[in-house]
Amino acid sequence: MKLIDGKTLASGMRREIAAGVAKLKAEKGVVPGLAVILVGDNPASVSYVTAKEKACEEAGMRSEEIRLPAETTEEELTGIVRRLNGDVSIHGILVQLPVPKHIREKAVIDAISPEKDVDGFTPENIGKMMIGDECFLPCTPHGIIKLIEFSGTEIAGRHAVVIGRSNIVGKPVAALLARKEANATVTLCHTGTPDIAHFTRQADIVVVAAGRPGTLTGGMLKPGATVIDVGVNRVPDPSRPKGYRIVGDADFESCAGVAGAITPVPGGVGPMTITMLLWNTLESAKRAAAR
Repeated sequence: MKLIDGKTLASGMRREIAAGVAKLKAEKGVVPGLAVILVGDNPASVSYVTAKEKACEEAGMRSEEIRLPAETTEEELTGIVRRLNGDVSIHGILVQLPVPKHIREKAVIDAISPEKDVDGFTPENIGKMMIGDECFLPCTPHGIIKLIEFSGTEIAGRHAVVIGRSNIVGKPVAALLARKEANATVTLCHTGTPDIAHFTRQADIVVVAAGRPGTLTGGMLKPGATVIDVGVNRVPDPSRPKGYRIVGDADFESCAGVAGAITPVPGGVGPMTITMLLWNTLESAKRAAAR
């Protein structure tokens, strides 16, 4: 069984990105700029935003963090987004989700210029992804494709099963796997699928993004399958200093005994999400410099 090390892949890609940033600065005088907006003080979001800032700094990018109180209105937030749309020093805009309940996520995403949508969430970029046009790909799904390739798993002609149909991971990764560049046959399973194991036992590649520990077990796998575990779940563990541990959606021990390759949690998909965000921000800056 091969452990698919996301940290190693991310580290190599971030070196390439840093070299690309240095080259763009030297040749065009352009420093890629990423604006990250955080509304409220959700601990997980604060931690993630801090990690993004550090990654930007290490890559030589400019990072602008805008922290807003939880009571910020939808109109105020979309107004800030529109201001950033017109700021030539900013090449990527990211609004950290989730936002407080009184703000509609769709309204915020729709306010972001598709040219600066480095999360790949706007309807225009999602539409372009679906028909195979050039666009910013959603970070986690794009990172998943890179991880599968990094594992040495052939995607073309294989059967891939995706568990979970979220707009952030499940649906877009299914679409990417089905595009001509990847050329897999894709089955999308979800809470309405009567017997998920029926499909996963036929799969050469399983991407599990259900948000529930133990969704995938070794008994549900075809021997030698590649497993990409997107889940990040806290489960009680009195033996740990914090009283919990982080696990994925796959039961790692049983799956590792059957799979040919599998991502760990943490250390698998997680490092790739921010890496692909940097990738998109650099690409946006290159496009701006060429205009």
